[in-house]
Amino acid sequence: MDIKEQIIRKIKENRISSTEIADVLGKKGLVKGPKILNRGMHKVGEVAFVYAYNKSNWEVHEQLHDLEEGKIVYVHPIECEDKAIFGDLVSKYIMLYKRSVAIVTNGVMRDAHTLVKENYPIWCTDVSPIGCNNVQNTTQPDSNLLEELRSLYHGSIMVCDDSGVVMIKKEHINAEFLKKLDFIELQEDVWFLCMDTHKMSTYEIVCQKQYLDEESDIISKTKKEELKSYSTAK
Repeated sequence: MDIKEQIIRKIKENRISSTEIADVLGKKGLVKGPKILNRGMHKVGEVAFVYAYNKSNWEVHEQLHDLEEGKIVYVHPIECEDKAIFGDLVSKYIMLYKRSVAIVTNGVMRDAHTLVKENYPIWCTDVSPIGCNNVQNTTQPDSNLLEELRSLYHGSIMVCDDSGVVMIKKEHINAEFLKKLDFIELQEDVWFLCMDTHKMSTYEIVCQKQYLDEESDIISKTKKEELKSYSTAK
């Protein structure tokens, strides 16, 4: 199992939230725009980049034809204004027939009634009954822009839940990040232990970090050293 698979598996099995992932990334990583359509979802996976262009979804259908299974499908609209990229037909194809993890788009979706009824894991900016046309474009987006977007998104990891979507860029997909996931989980456990069991204030926990004091017996010396080693991830 490579490092990307290990990271995805750890986040999934421990249900590590987008908030915690953003903390590990130094309060960064938010994919601005997409909001959850159906509540209570937690999805994580490798990203497959797809684009829509010029108020048409022709290229979306074309790209999905060869979509690899088991990915989070990220659809990026280019010059699509407020037109919905697609609706229930394409969503069903992506989720059921391509066995995708989730759909994330920085654009609008249609057929919201069906998407909600089917409880698809979808994050989008809005919903609308007015969709893109299905007309093949005679021009294409700027090649440099496409390459920039594909390089940024394709092959990254996205973590999606009620709080939003956070992306782990490819340069962060390494053994160090995997260790930081262990840190953030341990820190969360310790913080709630301090508050719920030891009745400490959030000021004593988060700001003063009294649990790390040499005299404190709240956690073991080993755990103190583990937490201190990643004290910059707040």
